[in-house]
Amino acid sequence: MIRYALTCDQGHDFDSWFQSAGTADALLAEARVACVVCGSPQVSKAPMAPALSLRVRKGKSAPEGAAGGAAPPPDLSAPANPLEAAIAAMRRHIEENSEYVGMNFAAEARAIHAGEAPERSIHGEARGDEARRLIEEGIPVAPLPFMPARRLN
Repeated sequence: MIRYALTCDQGHDFDSWFQSAGTADALLAEARVACVVCGSPQVSKAPMAPALSLRVRKGKSAPEGAAGGAAPPPDLSAPANPLEAAIAAMRRHIEENSEYVGMNFAAEARAIHAGEAPERSIHGEARGDEARRLIEEGIPVAPLPFMPARRLN
């Protein structure tokens, strides 16, 4: 696995993990990576500094500012900024107050709109062309700023 710093054409910076450097290059070339902030498919690698391990050898002193030789590991489950915290709160609210219908989202949204299925809040997955057709048909839908839990690593 390899992690790259990425940036979109709107100037948003984010990180993503890839199986290999070749996989990352292929996905970026095919515009199959989207910005986590705005959804733009125009994403490229951002300049990065190499990650270096600061190990303290026996008999050597720790680098300046490295108390005890190593910093505590970061809490990766905690939001990194207020935007991530707001998105996490939105996700919890949506998952608690709507039904996940998976890849059947477009069909279920049409059935609810036509009165053929019980009216309720739903969330799920739809391809871009399916979502555009729903909007063109006057069915109120909106993209969510997160992926379904089943797609997360």
